[in-house]
Amino acid sequence: MPLPSLAPIDAIVFDAYGTLFDVSSAAARWREALGTQADAISATWRRKQLEYSWLRSLMGAHADFWQLTAAALDYACERHAIVDASLRQRLLETYREPSAYPEVPSMLRAIRGAGFKTAILSNGAPSMLQAAVEAADLAAEFDAILSVESVGVFKPHPSVYQLAVDRLGVAAGRILFRQLERMGHCGRRPFRIPRGLDQSRGRAARAPAGGTRIRPWRSLGIAAAYWPQLRMEA
Repeated sequence: MPLPSLAPIDAIVFDAYGTLFDVSSAAARWREALGTQADAISATWRRKQLEYSWLRSLMGAHADFWQLTAAALDYACERHAIVDASLRQRLLETYREPSAYPEVPSMLRAIRGAGFKTAILSNGAPSMLQAAVEAADLAAEFDAILSVESVGVFKPHPSVYQLAVDRLGVAAGRILFRQLERMGHCGRRPFRIPRGLDQSRGRAARAPAGGTRIRPWRSLGIAAAYWPQLRMEA
C-alpha cells in the first residue's frame, strides 16, 4: 500500500509526556509497593493531571504543571486509598525523571541526521522538562525545549504552538507537531499541515470543515519512510 504524499517540512516538534517519555514509568518503578493497583493509580494520576490543566486554562487560573502533577497524585492516592506519605513522595520525585520510550534516542538521532530541526513543546514546567531530558541523555537531540510557562496557559491554546514557530524560525505550515493525545489538535488548527496520518489508524487524517489535515504519526518508527519526500523543496 503506497504511503500518502506529504508536504515538505523543516521541523518536528514533540510533546514530552506520553510521546517521548512514558508517563506510567513512575508507578511502574514502585509497582511492588503499589501492588495490583499500580496501573489504575497511574491512569487516574494522568487523567487528573490533564483534567486539572484544562480546568485551569478555562478558569484563567494558571499554575505550573508540577503543582498540577502533585495535586493529581494526591487525588489518585486518595481515590485508591494510598496512605503512605513516603510512597507518595517517591512517586512524585520519580515523575521528574520518567523513562524515555526505548525507540526515542535512536529515532531522534536519525531525524536530526536527516536535517530536521527538533524541539519539545510541552505543558511541563521548565524544571520538569530539563530533568527528564537530562535523565534520558537527550539534551543534544533538540534545538529547543519549550514550556507553556512562557505564555502562561496550557495546551491546546494556540499561543502555545506559536512558541515553536517563533523559537525555531520555521513557518507554521512547515512544522510537524507530534503528539499522541488528541486534546492538542484544536489548538494546532492554524498550523495544520496537508495530508497527514491519523495516529490511531495509520491513514490519511480527515480535514475538518475549512481546515487542512494534521500530521501526527502513529509511531516514531514510521518517520523513516517519509524522510525523502519530507525533505523535498516546496
